[in-house]
Formats: sequence, structure tokens, C-alpha cells
Amino acid sequence: MSMTDTAEPTTVKAYLRPIDAAGLAAFAAKGKANPGSRGTNKVHTVMEGQYRSLSTVGQHAPVVVDEPLHLFGQDTAPAPGEIVLSGLGGCIAVGVTAVATWKGVKLSKLEVFLEGDIGNPAAWGAGGALEKTPPEMGFQAIRVKVLVEGDAPREVLDEIVQHANHYSPVANSMRNPIPFEISMA
Repeated sequence: MSMTDTAEPTTVKAYLRPIDAAGLAAFAAKGKANPGSRGTNKVHTVMEGQYRSLSTVGQHAPVVVDEPLHLFGQDTAPAPGEIVLSGLGGCIAVGVTAVATWKGVKLSKLEVFLEGDIGNPAAWGAGGALEKTPPEMGFQAIRVKVLVEGDAPREVLDEIVQHANHYSPVANSMRNPIPFEISMA
């Protein structure tokens, strides 16, 4: 190449580690063949003291949960509501990854930012605002922003995000009333 020739600049794009597209397709086919199938998540939580607890899932390291100092915890770990938002963020990220893989889109960046408005005027039912009903407690609003980049136009990436949101098991658990029971072990 002579000095007068100009070479096209080359842009190298790093993509996120992909999931197994064939495995995803097989999992989707299994769900299509048996749309009523369900799995079960199991967690064992043990209180350490004050508001600090350890939740074990399978053989993984425990998830530590605490409350901030102003709520009488030690502030050694995220609060329960923050853990819930973490699960939602993880579920949405999984969904975006799955839908992008299904559509043949390679992602180079995926970040999920979550905010949730939550109050506790009932003081966990310990003598606070006792006239509160379940719909008045817990998250009152959740806002999610997804930063996603890949080898598709913004409109396609937005479709992927909206599709993942629609089918997110955790988002739908939070949006929809579900049967809930609690009893002594």
C-alpha cells in the first residue's frame, strides 16, 4: 500500500458473552409443548440478629440482607426492598439477553437501573400506622431504565426491552396479585 492509499478504519466491537442459542431454542420448544409447566424457587433464610439475615439458595454463598442504620439495622448489606429490585434487574437483564439471542442480535452493553418508592409507616406492623392495607404498603412505584447497545438499531433494541419486560417472571410477579400464604413451620 502506498502512502497515497487510504485504508478504511476498522472498528472492533466487543460483545457480551453469549448464551447457548440452541439450548435457548430447545427450552422455548419445551415451554411451547407444555405451557402450564412451572418450576419452584427455594430459599432458606436465617436471622443472625438485629435485622441481618442470611438467605441460602442451593449451594451458593448466602445472600446477606440488613436494614440501614435509620431503620435500626447495621447497614452491612442491602435492605430487603433493594434485594427485590436486584432480582427484578437480574430478571430483566436475563430476558433482554434471551430475546436478543432469539432475534439474532449481539449485545455489547446491557445495564439496568432501578428505583422503587417504598415506605414503611406501619413500622412492619409494630405499632405504626395500623390502618394501612396491603395495597398501601410495599413498593408504590418502580421505575426501570435499560441501557442496551448491540448490532441492531435503537428501535429493535427497544422492542427487545419491551418484549423482555412483558415476559419477565419477576416483573409480572410484582405487577400482578399472586396467591400468597404464610404459616408456622
